[in-house]
Amino acid sequence: MAVLQRPADFFDAEEISYLREISPWRTIWALVHCWGVILLTWIAVAIWTNPLTILLGILVIGARQLGLFILSHDGAHGLLFKDRKLNDWVCEWFLNRSILGGTIDAYRKYHLKHHANTQQEDDPDLNLSKPFPISKASWRRKVWRDLSGQTGIKQYGETLREGFKGDSIGEILTNGWRRFHGNIVINAVFLVGFAFAGKWYLYFLLWWVPALTWNRFITRLRNIGEHAAVPDNDDRLRNTRTIEASWWERAFIAPYGVSYHLEHHLIVNCPYYKLRDAHRMLLDKGLREKMEVRASYRDMLAVTVPG
Repeated sequence: MAVLQRPADFFDAEEISYLREISPWRTIWALVHCWGVILLTWIAVAIWTNPLTILLGILVIGARQLGLFILSHDGAHGLLFKDRKLNDWVCEWFLNRSILGGTIDAYRKYHLKHHANTQQEDDPDLNLSKPFPISKASWRRKVWRDLSGQTGIKQYGETLREGFKGDSIGEILTNGWRRFHGNIVINAVFLVGFAFAGKWYLYFLLWWVPALTWNRFITRLRNIGEHAAVPDNDDRLRNTRTIEASWWERAFIAPYGVSYHLEHHLIVNCPYYKLRDAHRMLLDKGLREKMEVRASYRDMLAVTVPG
């Protein structure tokens, strides 16, 4: 059974105060940066449309879609803005609704159970890590399902079926509109924008193809990297993993500090932009040898998908 520990077991009072401080301007910059990268990628590919730019656009957009989720995850912990109503409104309308998400409430309740029971039998995320390590053949099958869109179609299909449910056509449409009206309107704006630029098809190639393929693959990488095949399920420093991602991994796989997952578990109310500082604090205390840290996602896969 995991020993419950507090942030004070790893950081002093001054460090905790610094790490817990929320900057609304950093949040605004993150929102501008994430959506700015998406918009600039759309514009660039619309101007120079060819197979290479479309492929690169899919990788960039898929990573920023994960970035939207990461920022929403911070919002689930109340780390975007101190005002909870503003925090949750931004989560829903600037981060979640652009694909098939909705309010932050359900995810928050689910996710906090994960933090309270990390890698224990009542951890709701245990199914994501328990099967590991796996064989290379199993890994190749998972990668193919992700990159071919099978995983995305299955997962998003389940979301749609849950939203569009009822005993009659009228009830199905009413429930579906109630659940997805915001998502529909936002995506209609995206589609109209591409159509106005004379490239309506890029809406599908540069929004839904990334969501169904690259985003699903790197989301799997994130899930595996965080807790799969960790050395000790009961040690707070070893039942969660940090990956010291390179610049290109941060650009295409792990944006906005998501790879510093061990630090996030040690001090859950630390916003993403201070997790690297938390990591350095732990290293300065000489704790590296006691922590589960990997140098890259390739290094992580060597443990979770051994040869």
